[in-house]
Amino acid sequence: MVKSAPPAPAWLTARPIAHRGYHDPASGRIENTLSAVRAAIDHNFAIEVDLQLTADGAVVVFHDDTVDRLLQATGRVDAIPLAALKKTAFKQGSDSVPTLAELLETVAGKVPLVIELKSNWDGNRRLEAAVAPILAAYAGPAVVMSFDPDSMAVMQWLLPTVPRGIVADRYTDLDEWGFLPPRRRFALRNLSAVPQVGASFVSYDLNGLPSFAPSKVRANGLPLITWTVRSREQAAKAKLYSDQITFEGFDPDKG
Repeated sequence: MVKSAPPAPAWLTARPIAHRGYHDPASGRIENTLSAVRAAIDHNFAIEVDLQLTADGAVVVFHDDTVDRLLQATGRVDAIPLAALKKTAFKQGSDSVPTLAELLETVAGKVPLVIELKSNWDGNRRLEAAVAPILAAYAGPAVVMSFDPDSMAVMQWLLPTVPRGIVADRYTDLDEWGFLPPRRRFALRNLSAVPQVGASFVSYDLNGLPSFAPSKVRANGLPLITWTVRSREQAAKAKLYSDQITFEGFDPDKG
């Protein structure tokens, strides 16, 4: 039996969503760090972040599967214990990789959180099992989402009262998505899992708008947010086809 979808909160479309926090490398604020989170709070932006597991099962705020791009190290996040990850410096700025608990303590309900659970697409649901009790104890506004519908299918049982969403794009980049069979990519692109996982909203790639599936979702009353908006020109396009932007690289409050 599929659990019913909790309604999408009004805040999801009320304010722009800062992609991986309000980051600016030139100012020393690196994506998914507490510095970027605090800057978003200062501007009253909702915050989108990404979650991964470390080798010892800690939930950390980090986007990439590997640390190579951002940290002064190499290797997969899930192959590095938390203590070692904490000691590894970013290539810029003075932050360390935050845990989910540190993120929640910093935000403390001041602004909403849009939390993406990353997936290895291998059926391993350790991340969801680790995230659920931490989020269950958090009183602030938050939603969860993932590209992987199986992740959200698990979250509808582990944390049924927290709204959940599906992240999607066109799945045409075979360098990124070629490991998935064509039929699976077709289903993901067309948001087939939205009703099955009780999704309350969809987050769709701006480059895939307008298109049939996200337009249908929106017409059926589910909020559609879009990513990643990097200019006012893109924000103008997004306004035509979605209900809110996930942005980076500019201040959407300034005309």
